[in-house]
Amino acid sequence: MFTKILIANRGEIACRIIRTCQKLDIKTVAIYSTVDQQALHVKLADEAVLIGEAPPHDSYLNMAKILDAAKQSGAQAIHPGYGFLSENADFARLCQQAGICFVGPTPDVIESMGDKLRSRKLARKAGLPILPGTDEAVANDNAATKAWELGFPLMVKAAEGGGGIGIHIIESQEELMPLIDRTRQVAESAFGSSRLFFERYLKGASHIEVQLIGDEHGNLLHLYERDCSVQRRNQKLVEETPSKEKLSPQLRRRICTLATKLGKYIGYTSTGTVEFLVSVDGTVFFLEMNTRLQVEHGVTELVTGLDLVELQLRVAAGEALPITQDEVSVNGHAIEVRVYPEDPETFMPDSGQITDLHQPEDKHIRIDSALCQGYTVELDYEPLMAKIMAWGEDRNQAIKTLQRALLEFRVEGVKCNTPLLRDVLATKEFISATHHTGSIPVWMEEFQARSLNKCANGKMIKNGTKIGQENGSREIAAAIGVSLAMAIKSAQPIEQSSFSPWRVYGRREQLLSRSLGNRGWR
Repeated sequence: MFTKILIANRGEIACRIIRTCQKLDIKTVAIYSTVDQQALHVKLADEAVLIGEAPPHDSYLNMAKILDAAKQSGAQAIHPGYGFLSENADFARLCQQAGICFVGPTPDVIESMGDKLRSRKLARKAGLPILPGTDEAVANDNAATKAWELGFPLMVKAAEGGGGIGIHIIESQEELMPLIDRTRQVAESAFGSSRLFFERYLKGASHIEVQLIGDEHGNLLHLYERDCSVQRRNQKLVEETPSKEKLSPQLRRRICTLATKLGKYIGYTSTGTVEFLVSVDGTVFFLEMNTRLQVEHGVTELVTGLDLVELQLRVAAGEALPITQDEVSVNGHAIEVRVYPEDPETFMPDSGQITDLHQPEDKHIRIDSALCQGYTVELDYEPLMAKIMAWGEDRNQAIKTLQRALLEFRVEGVKCNTPLLRDVLATKEFISATHHTGSIPVWMEEFQARSLNKCANGKMIKNGTKIGQENGSREIAAAIGVSLAMAIKSAQPIEQSSFSPWRVYGRREQLLSRSLGNRGWR
């Protein structure tokens, strides 16, 4: 096992990794940017190295500086967490060349599965069912023909995409070229490549992923599935496990078998997830593979009792997995919600300093965060503030515990999306587990209608004064106008060093979509 590792990340995931390292008596080295000097992960680590200015390309994406920090600190390994460099094959190769262990799969596997077109081909060769789509990148001059052959609705997706970025739903021929142009711009800015491809859009489907863990001795296990169907703009909001209400025992076994089949075919090591779309009639299609630790790994830990970060570290150190497939079992039910810093009504990103904080404590509640009083939520990085998880003996109990945790979770100084999360958990579709990837647009209409009814009844309050329907409509129109103006402004070219997927993509896509209608909430 390692004696010292460097964590090439920040925020809650860096804190999460540090906790496991402390349990294993592994020394940790944190890296931080100039705006993160007082961040919690810096305080928790045994050592900390200033890596650069706030923009990610000057700090958390600066491979040379990170490797230099690892060498100078004597770290034997680098754990990338998720996001940033976690799925960067070039960085993994540089680590190998420097004699430093990259805690993750091999660079070749990262590269092959990171290219969505290539991963589709590999999954097909492994025997997995693939969504109808294009096997090559789509050019503008053949896009119309390919779209007609495939049929509408369809998805246009970035070939090097990830994290839900670079995906748009196309409902008709009229939308085709405008959305292709829009997706190319996002893909080029976010991933440095404008290659796109088409897949059929499966309406009413559930997003089911299977957690894998493999070692270098040929052992590969699945840790069962997670339902990640509550999504807004292809970004996950709520994740849970298991999915017994949606999947029959036979279908669960099939999905887990398919995921393991792909993992073995590509020689997968470390943690990773194989993601599927499952239709209402139980038809399964491979979606993609994430070659890293997932944001939602905590719910799997709650029901299996396993520490996925510990397993990652042991596998990276060359150890064999300490468990067999027969020893993996699921106890109870766990649900996670993602807390983002955004205005719950306008959905505009928010930032600022936390002036007061209360995080509920309970043996069945787990909160992964880097929050503390005085912490500054920055615009430069991924916006996840906290992950609130709840365990229950069954799904209903887990929902109730999570609802209570959301009511007790309070943060002052920065607005967050907890009202939306409470609304989602209270919908009859979520309670009955009949929700799917397209549920959020429908729910948003209901939530917005509820707000408008309050306006119409003269119950909307602003600065202590009731406003009627007319003034309430003006407030909403004004908010939409401001959102649209900011979206247009944020769509202007920016320097690469100042690029932030949250700042650019979030504001442009989220706010522009809100102004233009509900379609953008998919």
